[in-house]
Amino acid sequence: MAGHLLRAGHALTVFNRSRPAVEELAAQGAAPAASVAEAVAGAEVVFTMLPDAPDVRAVAAQAFGAARPGTLLIDMSTIAPAAARELAAEAAERGLAMLDAPVSGGDVGAREATLSIMVGGAAADVERARPLLELLGTTITHVGPAGAGQVVKACNQIVVALIFQAVSEALVLGSKAGVAPELILDVLGGGMAANRIMEMRRRNFLEHDFAPGFKTRLHAKDLAIVLEEARALAVPLPATALAAQALAALQAAGRGEQDDSALLSLVEEGARHRIGEPADAPG
Repeated sequence: MAGHLLRAGHALTVFNRSRPAVEELAAQGAAPAASVAEAVAGAEVVFTMLPDAPDVRAVAAQAFGAARPGTLLIDMSTIAPAAARELAAEAAERGLAMLDAPVSGGDVGAREATLSIMVGGAAADVERARPLLELLGTTITHVGPAGAGQVVKACNQIVVALIFQAVSEALVLGSKAGVAPELILDVLGGGMAANRIMEMRRRNFLEHDFAPGFKTRLHAKDLAIVLEEARALAVPLPATALAAQALAALQAAGRGEQDDSALLSLVEEGARHRIGEPADAPG
């Protein structure tokens, strides 16, 4: 994503806790920084993308102190809506503007600049950010005030988790009944069950390649946010709770660094069947 900004001609100063990413961007023309404060000093716009709310708070504490008045901060992390609202309020108190702008589209969307970006914050700040966000994604939607972007991302993560689980269950059922899994995906992809996950993760499912596009431990964190928000709003989410337990099972098995498509393996283990391999006749 930073590379897209560079290639569009924007001057970029970058900081990351691990240095290889900084060195890679420096080789493309970015200015490397030794700290958050150094990266933020003098910037008109500051982007952050971090694993969870504690990380965002820690970076924001440094960024708020180093940013000049009027700086626009765009946090593209996935965190709790309440945390996003609190950070936006603190930014405003310091004469700064802040948007929560989480994304959907995974590693492919990031590489191809086809992300869907859901933005919470003031309309004027969203319009200020839009030319930059359009370099990163194809769907830029202002969904409401501060925190609203994170609410929509929570909704997104419900649907994504349930689709991964549903596709996994469908593949194992069909394969154990003797139908080739690639044909199952072909048929589902041509009807009402079509979805981008089957399109983007087809090879992962069929080849049991669970190298991460999005890590299960991060999706588990996201569903924890979802369920916390649901409890606060008194919204029962039984299917989401089951998906959260499946992701927790992968973490407990030491597989938190694998892709969401690894949910397939849990269904296979329960069915004692690996898709694509011969199975005993049903019944």
